[in-house]
Amino acid sequence: MYFCSFNKQQKYNIFISNPKNMAFYDLYRVAPDKKLSLKKRNPADTLDFEKENALAKLAENIEAIDELQTRLYAEDKRSVLLVIQAMDAAGKDSTIKAITNGLNPQGVLVQSFKAPTEEEKSHDFLWRIHQKTPQKGHITIFNRSHYEDVLIVRVHGWASEKLIKKRYGQINDFERLLHEHGTKVVKIMLHISPAYQLAQFKERLEDPKKHWKFNPADLEERKLWDKYMRSYELALSRCSTEQAPWYVVPAEHKWFRTLVVSQILRDALEKMKPRYPEPTFDPTQFKADQLV
Repeated sequence: MYFCSFNKQQKYNIFISNPKNMAFYDLYRVAPDKKLSLKKRNPADTLDFEKENALAKLAENIEAIDELQTRLYAEDKRSVLLVIQAMDAAGKDSTIKAITNGLNPQGVLVQSFKAPTEEEKSHDFLWRIHQKTPQKGHITIFNRSHYEDVLIVRVHGWASEKLIKKRYGQINDFERLLHEHGTKVVKIMLHISPAYQLAQFKERLEDPKKHWKFNPADLEERKLWDKYMRSYELALSRCSTEQAPWYVVPAEHKWFRTLVVSQILRDALEKMKPRYPEPTFDPTQFKADQLV
């Protein structure tokens, strides 16, 4: 579990009253090239924030993201890539839905990656990924990503350890390329426990409206949980960089995970400081009430 020197009231004050001086989610940031233990990270953590206050802050974040996205789109010079990875039933879809609620769909794209096609397999593993990165002015969200090629591929032994190690460096180079060409890369793992996943699977079976979400093959993947966690630990520690950090976000409380993700995205956009472009005409030469 995480241990923090702040008490409940102090953490609340830092987050609500003075957020720019202390990014509370930095507690969840993965240090580059240092040993990561997911077992020591509490997937049910909420930092003792009250749900009501968190939901109010979430609404504020969504409003701010909406304005920042509009500026980013109008500026048309830079972009944002938000990568979300997780085990099944961690809430990727619902988190994405929540943080994009109300945003202009013209400037936001959600991209999922399934098993590669024959054409995709005939190219390098980043070929299909690069085509889906955001164009200038846009926010693209990857629901699963290029990290599948060092996660599920490693777990099932579909590539050698030697090749997997090379891919860590290739991923870092790829994300550095995106960064240097104006794309801010933010990466989030939604962290859950196997017990939480099982509860979600049971809920899907008990609710006919959620049967479509249940995949019997996921039960077989559950048996490989420890291998997945080891693969995540390696990938996140080796691919968390200054320009493209990884965050392990506790995801067993939906309101808290959405709050954290929205705050990370908002802060990333605010640090970019997107601006509306200067007009290409002289506005003083026109009067709105005289237009016909």
